[in-house]
Amino acid sequence: MTLTETLVVATAAATVPAGLLLGPRLLRRPAAPRAGRTVAPELVLAAVIALIYLNQLFCAAYLLRVHGGDTTFVTRYLPTGWFAQPTGNPLVRALADHLPAPDLFAPTVLRVQAFLELPFVLFAYATVLRRLSPALYRTVLGSRPLVWSTALGYTAVFGVVEWGLYNPWTAQDLVLRTVSALVTAPVLTALARREPGPDRPLGTLGLLRFTAALWAVGQLVMAVYDTALLYNLRHLAGRWDELLLAALLLAATVRWQPTDAPDGSGTLALQEVLRRFLVLFLAPALPIRYGLEFGIPWVAALGALLVAAVALADRQVRDGRLPLLLAAAVGLVSAYLAAKALTDTYYESGLLRAMAALLLASTLVCAAADRLAARRRSPAGAAG
Repeated sequence: MTLTETLVVATAAATVPAGLLLGPRLLRRPAAPRAGRTVAPELVLAAVIALIYLNQLFCAAYLLRVHGGDTTFVTRYLPTGWFAQPTGNPLVRALADHLPAPDLFAPTVLRVQAFLELPFVLFAYATVLRRLSPALYRTVLGSRPLVWSTALGYTAVFGVVEWGLYNPWTAQDLVLRTVSALVTAPVLTALARREPGPDRPLGTLGLLRFTAALWAVGQLVMAVYDTALLYNLRHLAGRWDELLLAALLLAATVRWQPTDAPDGSGTLALQEVLRRFLVLFLAPALPIRYGLEFGIPWVAALGALLVAAVALADRQVRDGRLPLLLAAAVGLVSAYLAAKALTDTYYESGLLRAMAALLLASTLVCAAADRLAARRRSPAGAAG
């Protein structure tokens, strides 16, 4: 095992217990909202993404103006698949021609993104949590211990990856990532604590809305990762439709807020598993992800299975175990078929598709099982 892999395992070993120890306590009692104005995490996420792409635009112009479009001075330190730059784009060329003091834009290479990556990831997760339950978002991301352990754990993983790709800018990147954690954690906590939204059980339509929002956030993250975080702005020409679709779907799910009640024990059990898993998975999510990235899947598998086992260990989940077991079986088959349906450049795209398929199928199966059970309990059903 390499030093990088060892450090990823060590970070996972530290963050999984943090989530498992802090998460269940937060799930037991929703926190009351604090006074003051708040900003939805979707808006902060949109602002961070805008800054990421603005940095990309100035980075492309800087590379063209100062380095003549040649990126070998940085790509020799990186794996393949980075810095597909749009040097022939008219907007980039016009900006490059008018850059004032172009050498001042050197930090657009690696360093600005090092600061923005943590808020991008955390506010994407916050958006998902808020779509499931505003009160859950308020309670979980309003918890200083959990947010700080998550922010520092993610920063440690990012730092390990930086060190594994050591280059002349690594020291600066590590400092910027540390500063980013020190800024992002208190901002996220303050905004979450002021969230006024309720904590109400979701019915079938609410779970379908959440599934759509989850897919949209994941698709947005994947598109930004490929086109911006890897400095592949040239790829945007082939992925702008994905970005637009994800943004429109997120906007649509803001306006569409179904008020249907849960259909029965299966639907309640499914959303309780979702709530528990998202909370418990928050702290170790990035170490588990990089466990796959660095070829140590046993770390990812062990961490994910441990989180899933704790998520299932709840009385309300056990009450709906029969429809949930059936939903899990159908959902896993759907997830497998969805993952194998396409060949993906990044394995995360297949995982996202599988996750959405699993949740969609599980929601429909639980809804059908609950309605069948209700029909059997009704006088008309009993008479029939």
